[in-house]
Amino acid sequence: MRTVNLWTKRVLTACAALLCLAGVSAQDNVIDEVIWVVGDEAILRSEVEEQRLRNQYEGVRIDGDPYCVIPEQIALQKLYLHQAELDSVVANENTVNTQVEMRLNYFITQIGSKEKMEEYFRKPMAEIREDMYELVHNQMVIQQMQQELVSGLKSTPAEIAKFYEQLPADSIPLIPTQVEVQLITIEPPVPQEEIDRIKERLRGFAERVNNGSSSFSMLARLYSEDTQSATRGGELGFVGKGQLVPEFAAVAFALTNPNHVSRVVETEFGYHIIQLIERRGDRVNCRHILLRPRASASDKEKASNLLDSVATLVRTEKITYDQAAMIYSQDKNTVMNAGLMSNPNTGTSKFEYQDLPQEVAKVVYGMKVGEISEPFTMMDPAKNKEVCVLVKLKSRTETHKANLKDDYQVIKQYMEEQRNQAFLDEWIKQKQADTYIDIAPEWKNCDFQYPGWVK
Repeated sequence: MRTVNLWTKRVLTACAALLCLAGVSAQDNVIDEVIWVVGDEAILRSEVEEQRLRNQYEGVRIDGDPYCVIPEQIALQKLYLHQAELDSVVANENTVNTQVEMRLNYFITQIGSKEKMEEYFRKPMAEIREDMYELVHNQMVIQQMQQELVSGLKSTPAEIAKFYEQLPADSIPLIPTQVEVQLITIEPPVPQEEIDRIKERLRGFAERVNNGSSSFSMLARLYSEDTQSATRGGELGFVGKGQLVPEFAAVAFALTNPNHVSRVVETEFGYHIIQLIERRGDRVNCRHILLRPRASASDKEKASNLLDSVATLVRTEKITYDQAAMIYSQDKNTVMNAGLMSNPNTGTSKFEYQDLPQEVAKVVYGMKVGEISEPFTMMDPAKNKEVCVLVKLKSRTETHKANLKDDYQVIKQYMEEQRNQAFLDEWIKQKQADTYIDIAPEWKNCDFQYPGWVK
């Protein structure tokens, strides 16, 4: 099945290798020439060769002759981008810039530093950022253009039911085992002495940086508990206020002197000190060091004992689990829903085991529906804090073929993906007919996905 999303992934996977190739320059050994013309846009031989080498380097599999598949992928992008220009479809600049910085930060994390990254790609950072900006910008415009084209297509329950009835048996989607899980979460209190110790330690780091005896980057690498940014010396990359928790953002955006370290900042993740690197309009790049105070073993034991008592009340039917969750749970995301977890990937309460926090998945895997676990300790994935948890397995739906009663939304999405792709296929064919296309003779002998390129 080809879908809008799958088509996008195929095109964008080919593009995503743009910054992943080191030490390979297609143009070193290729005499450049125009091989395709789509409208008033040219496709160069060097573009195709460079893309082929990137795919080869990255292990991206091309289904067919790369000298046929790759230029067609580029041509498809040009059709969408041209239509986007006509329809004034544009990407949100803030979103593009945010994505660029996130991707650059990822590469820096993988490679080790900006300097190593420049050496790896054989380009200065400014050029790498420019290439990444074009890539991300075009990706977003193409996705928005596709969404715009299919936005008027609607589906009714009758159409969905008819679609399902006409599906061949071997085309009905297989739904993996899914579970619904309820949590009662208690966060053991952290002693004030531990909080004071953490704050004093951070103040000591700040003093060492301010008097020049240590570098912020070195201290972040050695001590910060934000392991992702610690590998970059605490650097977060350029972010907007909305990407940071309010307490952190207020201090980070108030900094003006890169040589001065902030006061200690408390957030839901722990305690931080911050150093400004650079400010660009409504975005800021800074370093931070994060330390988290820990609850004592005795406080964790108290929380676990409380949950054990709660479990006894539920098992002896003195109180329902739903009531217990609303009375005792300290998880603000689930407490008003009787502890029922919500899957951020689907917007429903159903999870495949692989989508649950690892500790929860291990516990519920062997449980029966309606059973309550023993209390256990885990890291809260949202806050990276240690919490004590009591779990109830509310429901389990075993692996099965999708049906209208249990999996209406899955079937609806499946139908809409097929319908949308069919609509886009027809749109592409019409654009081929209406667009000037010229392909060099030696590049025409291809089994194209859309044969209308050759007229």
